[in-house]
Amino acid sequence: MKNSIAERVADFLKQFPPFNMIETKSLLKIATQVDIIYLEKGDALFNKGDGFHEHFYIVRNGAVNLYHNTNTAKHIVGINDAGDIFGVRPLIAQENYKLTATANEESIIYAIPVEIFKSVTHNNVKVYKYLITAFASNTYDPYTAEENGKIFVDYLPNTTQDIGNFQTADYTKSPITCLDNVSLKDAALKMCEHKIGCIIVVNTEKHPVGIVTNSDIKNKIATGKFSIETAVTNIMSSPVITEKKDITVANAQLVMIQHSIGHLCITRDGTPNSKLIGILTHHDILVTLGNSPSVILKEIKRAKTTRSLRKARLKANTLLKSYLEQNIPISHVVTIISKINDAVNVRAIDLGIKKMSTKPPVAFSWMSLGSQGRKEQLLFTDQDNALIFDDVDETDYKKTKDYFLELARHVTKTLNKVGFEYCEADMMASNTEWCKSVSEWQAQFKDWIFNPNEKAILLSSIFFDYNYIYGDKSLVDTLTDTIYESVKNTTVFFRFLGKDALKSPPPLGFFKQFLVEQNGDQKDLFNIKSKALMPLIDAARLLTLSKQIKGVNSTYERFEKLAELEPNNKELFDSCAYAFKALLKFRTKQGLLHDNSGKFIELASLTKEEKLKLRRCFKPINEIQESLKFRFDLKNVM
Repeated sequence: MKNSIAERVADFLKQFPPFNMIETKSLLKIATQVDIIYLEKGDALFNKGDGFHEHFYIVRNGAVNLYHNTNTAKHIVGINDAGDIFGVRPLIAQENYKLTATANEESIIYAIPVEIFKSVTHNNVKVYKYLITAFASNTYDPYTAEENGKIFVDYLPNTTQDIGNFQTADYTKSPITCLDNVSLKDAALKMCEHKIGCIIVVNTEKHPVGIVTNSDIKNKIATGKFSIETAVTNIMSSPVITEKKDITVANAQLVMIQHSIGHLCITRDGTPNSKLIGILTHHDILVTLGNSPSVILKEIKRAKTTRSLRKARLKANTLLKSYLEQNIPISHVVTIISKINDAVNVRAIDLGIKKMSTKPPVAFSWMSLGSQGRKEQLLFTDQDNALIFDDVDETDYKKTKDYFLELARHVTKTLNKVGFEYCEADMMASNTEWCKSVSEWQAQFKDWIFNPNEKAILLSSIFFDYNYIYGDKSLVDTLTDTIYESVKNTTVFFRFLGKDALKSPPPLGFFKQFLVEQNGDQKDLFNIKSKALMPLIDAARLLTLSKQIKGVNSTYERFEKLAELEPNNKELFDSCAYAFKALLKFRTKQGLLHDNSGKFIELASLTKEEKLKLRRCFKPINEIQESLKFRFDLKNVM
């Protein structure tokens, strides 16, 4: 005989995660054991400090408030409405409740028995991934050392293919070697005998000291620079980069990119001072991942036309999509795509210089600004850049500036054809306002700092996130020193920056609804850039400037550095870093899905799980903004 009540419960549950991840037969098994609870407004389901129940809960009708109680007051943490789960602590932490759950209105609650739920979902990874996220979302103070690894489970592999990328790289064991006292001729003969393209040079203790490749022989022996009888140590590349045998494929790829190498020596303890046990090559990585940033970087460096440069950069989008599908950690993804974007800029400048009638008249430096300056430009968004040139005599100034403006026009045009749109506000080096001598730039930043107003803060918020790309780095260093010396002597500027950082409060209304655009073409869309990412970006910039932190541009790296410097605020800063990475990953996925910048999101297209993850990332925004109010005396700023 059918149980019509259980069927109705199951029909409701299957609309919402994680129950929509459970097969019908198992869901019915759960539904037959569900307790149905009726609550009047104000009734408590559980209180802070209560021992955990044998159930967790989902709202059928009505709404349930979650409170954090203190000795003097109670603070509402969230409101759960139809389809929201809460009270998941028995499943995850098995400890007393940290919140109080009270009916906000007349409500019907389904109580899901923990044991029966566990019995039918014990092998369902997706279900537990969702529940851990929900647990974190309903935790008052979730950013503890024990829970950090659970909250952002998006970064962990959850399929066979994903796990493969995080397993130990398959390196070549017992690599062919030669001693460091042999001749190049002997080493080359050994390479021919074994039909290999490189040989590892080791000392008598079998520690790796160098590597010889076919390219070394071609460039140093065939050209006549050295005799074939020369010692192998004269032409080997040294020192070698070494790693432990348990390095993952993803990490090995990142190391190769960072050091611009194609071979990693595997040693017993991961250092050059231990025995060589294997070699991992770029080819091994390429075979595993099926696509290689190293290959893309080579194509970019060799590109002779804008068309070939665009073709190479487009491959990075395919790579980006693949990385996100494989759940490669976003920090790795950011590093790789930023390296590719920088290489595109460098090549565009090289091509631009070739189009000029003469070489640059004086030293100059090209800077990327905004998201690329922070190394956070994963998608094709607009370009923001600036140019600094060395000071010249007044009589040569116009001619020098005209040269660099023409060069900048070539470069920005190339970048536009590659796929980076022109900046709508014309914040590009091709604009005379953003192409200046080093002394002019110093004066400009001093003016922004000592005479702040809304326009100055708007511009400085973009220009303070700059990154050296090309040319004479000392010019950028000089500018950086000027900025940090200037901000030592002002508090007004920080207050203006602080006010700007508070302009977008956490993007949730009182009843947990997303704050969407109210009019225009984007009506009812959620602006993840301005409402979620920018508050964290602005806060990180302000704090690093005030703490005199140089050379750290990435938002999440800024928060991580702040966590180092202020251990007492480590949990807050770590939570901001994690939230930013999760939001950046979410925006990038949306942009790839809809072939746009990912800036505006149609909330109706998101699953309940995706909305939950977004809400989870908004909590640190409120915490960091409250911190800014206290630090910079902004308590009355709205």
